[in-house]
Amino acid sequence: MTPMSPLVSAFVAHFGEMGSRWGINRTVGQIYALIYMSPEPLNADEIAETLEFSRGNVSMGLKELQAWRLVKLSHRAGDRREYFDAPGDAWEVFRTLAEERRRREIEPTLSMLRNALLEAPHTDQDRHAQARMREMHDLIELLTTWFGDVQKLDAGTLSQLMRMGSQVQRLLELRDKIKLVPGGRR
Repeated sequence: MTPMSPLVSAFVAHFGEMGSRWGINRTVGQIYALIYMSPEPLNADEIAETLEFSRGNVSMGLKELQAWRLVKLSHRAGDRREYFDAPGDAWEVFRTLAEERRRREIEPTLSMLRNALLEAPHTDQDRHAQARMREMHDLIELLTTWFGDVQKLDAGTLSQLMRMGSQVQRLLELRDKIKLVPGGRR
């Protein structure tokens, strides 16, 4: 494998630093960044050599990336090694990350909240806690439903929606004004 260019090297280093802020270790962040930047799928030996990591660290990092569905495994005819590639579409990467975080973090929280809300409150403290939990549950449930709807949008539509930004608020205000006008459409 050819050595990393300064541009790719800077990206890989940055992803390693950011990885720890995103809840993954630095090594995994750097492995992912290298695979993402590579024009061809890479095998573990190439990754280890390029990043100067042990083969064991690379193997563990690749397993974590596979668990997050951020890399895809492939084989080449006549070669027993496994090759790894990352989706080239940034929207696909975003969707995968968002879905995995929902599955790993949001769903367990919703489950805990649902169970807690089924409990009979015994004290004023319990009633207060359940009221707060209900607010949190309802917000997370609303966001989860919205996220599911957004996940169904194609990348072009999603991009347009995001570019609209605060214009969405103006559309909602306009809709509300139309409803208030006598004889307005419903």
